[in-house]
Amino acid sequence: MSSILRFDHRFRVAAPLEAVREFHARSDGLGLLTPPPAIVRVTEAPDVLGEGDEMRFTIWFGPVPIRWRARIEQVDEGGFVDRQLEGPFDSWVHTHAFEADGEDATWVIDRIEAAPSRRLPRALIAWGMWGSLRPLFAFRTWRTRRLLRG
Repeated sequence: MSSILRFDHRFRVAAPLEAVREFHARSDGLGLLTPPPAIVRVTEAPDVLGEGDEMRFTIWFGPVPIRWRARIEQVDEGGFVDRQLEGPFDSWVHTHAFEADGEDATWVIDRIEAAPSRRLPRALIAWGMWGSLRPLFAFRTWRTRRLLRG
């Protein structure tokens, strides 16, 4: 059994809770929050994600495609969970939480718990992705603030 890795990130955005929640429920949000040079292509998902919905997408790192399938779970006013069903990790659970900070600001709180695959080449891909989480979430912070500023 692989050991579980944990990553936590939080930031404040000057936007009401409802706007933040609605933005993160959109399936096109993944592509908007992925920094170049990676490219995300959603191949199957409803426009607005809800409880039990599945999302299939490919993340392109240059010529390397990483295929992923995730299920949306535990949807409520405070956020949701996306769980990898297929991809480079043995397990991946990303909790997206949102907390109001007054009427016009929201804390966005992300927690990822994952176990990289032990099989090559998936293990190399998983560890490479895990190592890129800090710059990825720095970009997501900047991009979310930019897209939601009112």
